[in-house]
Amino acid sequence: MRFAISIPQFYRDGQFDPGAFRAYFAKAEDLGYHSAWAQDPLLGAGSVLSPMEAMTYAAACTTRLRLGTTVFVSTLYQPVHFAKALATIDQMSGGRLEVGVGSGGPHRPFTAFGMDKARYLARFTEGIALTKALWTQPSVTFDGEFWQLADAVLEPKPLQKPHPPLWFGGSSEPALRRAVRLGNGFFGAGSSTTAAFREQVAFVTAAAAKAGRTDFSIAKRVYIDIDADAGLARERVNAGLARVYGRRIPGIEAAAIAGTPDDCVAAVREVIDAGAGLVLFTPIGDPTALADRIAAEVIPALSV
Repeated sequence: MRFAISIPQFYRDGQFDPGAFRAYFAKAEDLGYHSAWAQDPLLGAGSVLSPMEAMTYAAACTTRLRLGTTVFVSTLYQPVHFAKALATIDQMSGGRLEVGVGSGGPHRPFTAFGMDKARYLARFTEGIALTKALWTQPSVTFDGEFWQLADAVLEPKPLQKPHPPLWFGGSSEPALRRAVRLGNGFFGAGSSTTAAFREQVAFVTAAAAKAGRTDFSIAKRVYIDIDADAGLARERVNAGLARVYGRRIPGIEAAAIAGTPDDCVAAVREVIDAGAGLVLFTPIGDPTALADRIAAEVIPALSV
């Protein structure tokens, strides 16, 4: 089992503290977390820093932690810029990058990015194909529906070969099939309940076995808060998720883990039993204090 922690991103105007950010990552490395992950809400009511820049800053604050985003809505990114930025982070971090991608679904504000949602899935898969080509081929000639390149060279390529691990999000059966066909792993959303995640894992596990994929990984984000007063932890989680998503969403609140340390251990164990090989803890509340509590009161109990 591997355990990860979120990259702090939720700051209002003027609240970001570089010293506290560096201290958080020093603590995370000392506590033995495997990796740290950002989120990608480009537009919305939540006050959130960009994941690309947050990962870059985190790379400069760390020496061991792997760093990722789950998931980039890569449909909204221009693939050449996307491939270049991520290759740069992989080089600057010494090969510690993990990349999560997802189509974002049909309800994203595509027109804000100059795109037509009618072909968003085709744009998503073509963008992934072009990104991989730029990462792995000496010279790229690409004649796609959306992008065309002739003898284009992207250097430096990612330090990791053939490219950084590519995780796919999503929940529908077509999305899960794409994860197995195109990715290195499936990353369950924090907004998905454990019961839904269990069903998703069963589907991707069967699809991976059918495809002969023995190297396919499975992970899940969990929103979490811990308190001796379980009711207070639940209130904080619900209020925090409302800030993240701009409103209260009962289905996402139901997916979050909140309660006493024992409550949280039991809930995380269910996520592991459902098939997660990596659990990404996303604290709702003070990130440093909760990273400490998770490492001290939750993770050790999961090894028993």
